[in-house]
Amino acid sequence: MEQSGNVYLKRDRLAELENELRELKTAKRKEIALKIAEARSHGDLSENAEYDAAKEEQSHLELKIAKLEHTLSRAIVIDEGSMPEDQIHILSNVKVKDITYDEEITFELVSPEEADFELDKISVISPLGKELLGKKVGDKVSVDVQNGVIEYLILEIFK
Repeated sequence: MEQSGNVYLKRDRLAELENELRELKTAKRKEIALKIAEARSHGDLSENAEYDAAKEEQSHLELKIAKLEHTLSRAIVIDEGSMPEDQIHILSNVKVKDITYDEEITFELVSPEEADFELDKISVISPLGKELLGKKVGDKVSVDVQNGVIEYLILEIFK
């Protein structure tokens, strides 16, 4: 939870996180409390693996709740309509051509907390994210990587 900057979210993503938090704080907490109560009823807690597992699950849940609350406390909703359509900004969907490896890649630029490579969401503070901010279709950017430099051509910016 060392991140203290703003978290920029679309309105629908903010609603998803709020719903997830509500679910964790109500149904999931209740579910784990029942598991702990059930495990307690089995007697000696010092050698009760079921109790230990339930307490561990509770600990993970409370950590997840705290992280979500921290993220939501820093959330700023982005009105995409107010952003320039011809420039790359946070929450832009971008299609680029990796000139170095001759591949096309499509992704969304997001806050670091939202980054998820498997969902094609890259952070605006990543090397590529930083280079793309403010650029337009047709611009080229170069990104230093471990094995040298990769060049990208911006093909499309879309919602």
